[in-house]
Amino acid sequence: MEERSRVRRGGTIIGCDFHTRYQTIAMLDEATGESTEPRLDHQNGEAEAFYRSLQGLVRVGIEATGPIR
Repeated sequence: MEERSRVRRGGTIIGCDFHTRYQTIAMLDEATGESTEPRLDHQNGEAEAFYRSLQGLVRVGIEATGPIR
């Protein structure tokens, strides 16, 4: 249990609300306490570029209602 707690500190937590053309996310940096809620477009590649740019420990929770492409 102690190992798990140590790994989680300092990471990023992201919650995703998916829509057909975009997603809204809530993101928390556990190390700094900073939070943001950007909207990411799917069609122009903004969402993909965002996720590819993430580094370190990142946990993502995805909305579980409806189809995801």
